[in-house]
Amino acid sequence: MEYLIPVIALFASLLTFFSGFGLGTIMVPVFLLFFPVELAITLSGIVHLLNNMFKISLVWKFIDKSVLLRFGLPALLAAFLGAQLLSELADSKEYINYSIAGYDRQTSVLKLSIAVLLFVFAMVELLPFAKKFTVSRDKLILGGLLSGFGGGLSGHQGALRTIFLVKAGMSAEGFIATGISIALIVDLTRIPIYFSGMDLSSITNNASLLISATLAAFIGALIGRFYLKKVKIAALQTLVGVLILLVAVSLGLGII
Repeated sequence: MEYLIPVIALFASLLTFFSGFGLGTIMVPVFLLFFPVELAITLSGIVHLLNNMFKISLVWKFIDKSVLLRFGLPALLAAFLGAQLLSELADSKEYINYSIAGYDRQTSVLKLSIAVLLFVFAMVELLPFAKKFTVSRDKLILGGLLSGFGGGLSGHQGALRTIFLVKAGMSAEGFIATGISIALIVDLTRIPIYFSGMDLSSITNNASLLISATLAAFIGALIGRFYLKKVKIAALQTLVGVLILLVAVSLGLGII
């Protein structure tokens, strides 16, 4: 079933140009279905990083430098802290045992932590008032801290970034280009920290999957570049939110 990952990467990358959520919002839950938590976040992060590097080459001239500095620098710091926390949680041997319907189950502190984050992001996609909620430009530093920390810990940053950037007074092109550049800063911060705390053979053993998923994401980005307008796709966002919610609950309960 892992062959589905490149297919999903293509459509996820394409939809990044059209909606408020990003590639990581979709890819992290998908990777979680096939890999342990830390590895899933790292593998999806690599695809996310390479795709952002490719996309920024297509739209770099639209970057709003003032927003990039005010949002990106706090995001960098927070991403470092979030990635460090992920590494610490991955090294933790703390487990939570529970019983449900007569069956003994076990989950870990790491799984439960990521499940809570996934649940929050699912609610952002599902709740009507959350979709419409925005924050004024003077809160960019706070937005950078929150989205950067979420990005470093779980790879999820797009929804929070959108909430804070959508009212920053940028054009549609500027919104997209600046968002990609901020995501790239977070990726460049978190990926090396992930690598430092894990066996790199787990990455090389999945090299073919990473290459195919990344190339598929490139294709999606190219298609999206020709339709560079920010369009909300309500039905799709709802579907994504429901799927993330299901993964969050399954992960938190230790089912996956």
